[in-house]
Amino acid sequence: MNHIPMRAPADPRHSPAAIAERLIPAEQRRGRGAATNVSGRFEALKREEFDDGWTREEAPEPLVTEVTWERSKTIIARNISPDIPFDRSINPYRGCEHGCFYCYARPTHAHMGLSPGLDFESRLFAKEGAAELLEREIAAPKYAPAPIAFGANTDAYQPIERQYGVTRSLIEVLQRARHPFTIVTKSNLVLRDLDILSDMARDRLVKVFVSVTTLDRALARKMEPRAPIPQKRLEAIEALNAAGVPAGVMAAPIIPAINDSEIEAILTRAYAAGAREGSYTVLRLPLELRDMFREWLQVHYPDRLKRAVSLLQSMHEGKDYESQWGRRMAGSGPYAWMIGRRFETAARRLGYRESRAPLRTDLFRKPAPTPKDAGAQLSLF
Repeated sequence: MNHIPMRAPADPRHSPAAIAERLIPAEQRRGRGAATNVSGRFEALKREEFDDGWTREEAPEPLVTEVTWERSKTIIARNISPDIPFDRSINPYRGCEHGCFYCYARPTHAHMGLSPGLDFESRLFAKEGAAELLEREIAAPKYAPAPIAFGANTDAYQPIERQYGVTRSLIEVLQRARHPFTIVTKSNLVLRDLDILSDMARDRLVKVFVSVTTLDRALARKMEPRAPIPQKRLEAIEALNAAGVPAGVMAAPIIPAINDSEIEAILTRAYAAGAREGSYTVLRLPLELRDMFREWLQVHYPDRLKRAVSLLQSMHEGKDYESQWGRRMAGSGPYAWMIGRRFETAARRLGYRESRAPLRTDLFRKPAPTPKDAGAQLSLF
């Protein structure tokens, strides 16, 4: 007897009329990825934008990015997930101005009392004293080196990095300590740090993956409104490899009925730019993202909404999301299987490596320990 996945019952919040009621006016969210700013799931009072019938004489003000310094107790985050090839990561910032509507990190903004919607891409937090924290943590007597991942949650090279430089300060610490690290980014701003990256690459201590979600500039602007255009990302792959920094490509996420037709084209263009390692993931919709996906489709591709949701659910046993290790990144079922085989076939045909070259850990030089309260003063700006 064949197993037929059970579909989740229809959610009234997903009807076109319900979505239309909570959309932020287009003028106010111009240049942003999310279409709403609904309260986070932990808030006692819920807020949603709606038209109360009173007309405005002036156009609504566009959202302005606000950045707040925050002081963390630690900077290295640990994980035990078998889905990902690293056990530690660093996020120099909370929230991300790139505005990718599909970002699986969006729900974390609810822990700050903010919305995973427009708040996530306009109300950002920079980690103050991050370099001092990192130096202290890797100087600990029991610390053992292993590659640290940047970009596992939010992009370390998002636009505010130009002003705040938190990422630069962190990789300077790793350079002095000869500590391996990896970077995943959508931004060609990574080229600013070629001096550090090329130095580390000579000792096989760094690797970069550039995320190329689509080659269609118009689609990229809808999906990732403040990220560099696809051509700039391909140029970053080429420039990194030319400087001796191994740079691969991430075709992620694969979104049914939106960019799933581009797998082979992305791999081909990235290979021509010098990429020799590649990976992919399928779209993940934890928590608030299941609503945000439908809102984004309703705004940009209402004619594809039903098909996109149907195909997505076919990869998750009739649900919007599966959190189980081994299934959340690649999905399951015939459609997920097809995506995987297309990626593998194209990568093999083009000549991508089937396994990733490891980074070295034997060159690590533990920094001299610093006092626990060093650098603890808060900035006044």
